[in-house]
Amino acid sequence: MSNELAGKKVAILVAHGFEEVELTEPKKALEEAGAKTFVVSPEKNEVRGWAMTDWGKSIAVDVPLEKADASDFDALMLPGGVMNPDHLRMNEKAVEFVKEFFAEGKPVGAICHAPWTLIEAGVVDGRMMTSYPSVKTDLRNAGAKWVDREVVVDNGLVTSRSPDDLKAFCPMLIDEIREVARVH
Repeated sequence: MSNELAGKKVAILVAHGFEEVELTEPKKALEEAGAKTFVVSPEKNEVRGWAMTDWGKSIAVDVPLEKADASDFDALMLPGGVMNPDHLRMNEKAVEFVKEFFAEGKPVGAICHAPWTLIEAGVVDGRMMTSYPSVKTDLRNAGAKWVDREVVVDNGLVTSRSPDDLKAFCPMLIDEIREVARVH
């Protein structure tokens, strides 16, 4: 375990139906790097994941979205899944929470379908990004430059396509959080 992110707090924003491994693997990697992670959700007590083809485990909610403040965190992680970002992009508080991270210049990681929430937040125009292939047209229509790569970093925003890319995504998200911390 390294302590390169010691003292850093990372919000993981999810609704029911998040792709389980897209939460658990980055969370583990961030914690192994010394960060403290906090599951933030519109749900009050726990939120249920999706494990590839069926409902997965429930995970405790650390901070209810209604009480969450982006200024309390150093970075944001957005797991994918299909249902999760679809619910979040329809939640005004979730969209505002995401916007605040971009307004404050904080690192954000988004994987798979999570860029749907970023599109709703109006923060993708002019950025180079990747995502699950079915989100490509949505990102292009919102002004992003979509590329088919396992991980893309654009000015603090780290994106990946799917769970297959987690081995590339997690270290890049950690690097971006560390870089921003060093600059500030």
